Amino acid sequence: MFKQVSISLIGGKKIFFASDFHLGSPNEKTSFQREIKIIQWLESIKNDCQALFLVGDIFDFWFEYTKAIPKGFVRFQSKIAEFTDNGIPVYFFIGNHDMWMFDYFEKELGVTILKEEIELNINNITLLVGHGDGLGPKDLVYKILKVFFRSKVCIFLFGLIHPNWGISLANFWSKTSRKSGDKHPEAFLGDDEWLLQHCKQQESLKHHDYYVYGHRHLVINNQFTKDARYINLGHWFDAGTYAVCDGKSLELKHI
Repeated sequence: MFKQVSISLIGGKKIFFASDFHLGSPNEKTSFQREIKIIQWLESIKNDCQALFLVGDIFDFWFEYTKAIPKGFVRFQSKIAEFTDNGIPVYFFIGNHDMWMFDYFEKELGVTILKEEIELNINNITLLVGHGDGLGPKDLVYKILKVFFRSKVCIFLFGLIHPNWGISLANFWSKTSRKSGDKHPEAFLGDDEWLLQHCKQQESLKHHDYYVYGHRHLVINNQFTKDARYINLGHWFDAGTYAVCDGKSLELKHI
């Protein structure tokens, strides 16, 4: 049973979705340039936005120590606070890169943190929304690791590492993993797409008009039944893709 979120759009407002900013990667300079681009996009949509959904991996790494958070990203956090201060709800899905996000954003920025998929009802359409990691029939090793990484034991042990060491270690691990991935870039797998298979499985249980995910770093717009569509939001390393819903349909757009 998925958590239910219902939004009734008013006055021509819209709902916006974006994922995989990976702020912090691959280096400070490039990340800062991406952060500025994201802030410019947020500024451009704020007058039309009734709610904003950030669908995971917003940070390339995030861990909230008791008295410390990762350095940087202040401009981005300030823009998110501007949204919530002006009554625009912001929903933040944790991804596989920022799964150690706890309550800092909720307490300081008024953001709603989501750890699992949700069923989102916007006017007369229904969406299933989540980051996408660990879903579908494959990637058993990661599914096991995900349970461990989210466990209280793992979080406690990592919290014992000094932030200077812990954050540096995590950033090194992330960069190493990304270099390995660059040798085998993401490619659409057709019917073997595990998130597409997940969508089909969920559709067989209950109809949703749209299935919205991130994680794959591919922009995907796949009509897999007459009435159901799988949308993947892609990433922001080069261009920038987002989805917008006007209560009647969901559309992918590029900045």
